[in-house]
Amino acid sequence: MTRLTRDDIVAGAGRRFATHGYHGTSMRDLGDDLGILGSSIYAHVGGKQELLVAVVERGASFFEASAAAALEGGADPLDTLERLIAGHIDVVLDHRSEARTYLAEVPFLDDEERARIAVTRRAYEDVFTSTIRDAQRDGLVRRDLDPRLAAIYVLSILNSIDRWFDQSGRLSRDEIASDIFGFACGGMVTGR
Repeated sequence: MTRLTRDDIVAGAGRRFATHGYHGTSMRDLGDDLGILGSSIYAHVGGKQELLVAVVERGASFFEASAAAALEGGADPLDTLERLIAGHIDVVLDHRSEARTYLAEVPFLDDEERARIAVTRRAYEDVFTSTIRDAQRDGLVRRDLDPRLAAIYVLSILNSIDRWFDQSGRLSRDEIASDIFGFACGGMVTGR
């Protein structure tokens, strides 16, 4: 049997939190999933809260990297928005455990960690907001639109994709990203 690392345990915790939630996960359950005694986990981490922080941080890092990549194109703001949407979908579908935990279990972090993660979430949301604001500035998006609300609407659609998208379904991931972009822009753009 190979020896488990802290990363193995964090990954297992992410799968368990994503499926059963933070409060529905015990160290014994996690140990059973990993094939070790629940008490053995404490050789790697201080407790379940530390595992939740680690999984949420991983989720945050995936979303941050996705936003950074979308911004690298430096083209028209609507192109950037399209890349942001596609990147968000990739994170949600490629890193389901971390994304689900990041999106759903943050309320169970202790106060200090929750406040810290709220800052990173707001920064990620701000990338969408500022991209929409840039599109307004360029006359590509309606001027009467509230960029923050528009960002929240788009992110709300994107955050739910994990619940309904079927990889073997009628539309590919890229087609879904394009369709969501078109749907979102249908309510935002001017002259398109």
